[in-house]
Amino acid sequence: MSSAALPEPDPADGGPRPSYEVDRGQPCPELFEAWLGDAGRDLVSDDPTAGQPVGHAEGSRAFRDVLGRFASGVTVVTAVHGGVPVGLTCQSFSSVSLDPPLVLFVPSRTSRAWPLIRETGSFCVNLLASDQAWVSNTMASKGVDKFAEVEWRPSSRTGSPVLAGTLGHVDCTIEDVHEAGDHDVVIGRVLTLAGEAPGDPLLFYRGRYRTTG
Repeated sequence: MSSAALPEPDPADGGPRPSYEVDRGQPCPELFEAWLGDAGRDLVSDDPTAGQPVGHAEGSRAFRDVLGRFASGVTVVTAVHGGVPVGLTCQSFSSVSLDPPLVLFVPSRTSRAWPLIRETGSFCVNLLASDQAWVSNTMASKGVDKFAEVEWRPSSRTGSPVLAGTLGHVDCTIEDVHEAGDHDVVIGRVLTLAGEAPGDPLLFYRGRYRTTG
């Protein structure tokens, strides 16, 4: 959630794959950095609306805290770049239009995977199920072979990875990209989509994974 320069070699682009322990339980620090801009603070305060206006350090904290009270689904956006699968975890995903069929996702402009996805001109949004918190953490982590333990197949139209066990996927081409502060708003034209396995969704709420079950 943006075409930032890649600061160092990354597994998504065939770089070295250092050892990295992935916590499969709750959100990893990289998710807070990408979604909320601050991995070093607790997400929810007792009084998030008190203090300074938004824009001040304390106001920015309140901004994150209040918006963290809005539950959202969790997705993984994928593509194949130079024959190598790439992916990122994205909380900000939404439908936009039925005619034409459009969706959007909002990657950070510091994302390493997003510039690679952008170069391909297409992407697939995978809707994670409640038992896929580990997939979310893996796809958000740095210094790990993201697809080493994730089963996938190429989508029928763009060839982007469709992850096994998800609730559904949406295969798209990139229609437009709009800069929005420290993120990009990516508009995708839907080529094909499908529901996959039934089940409950993986949700993100107040700094923790949740579900509806």
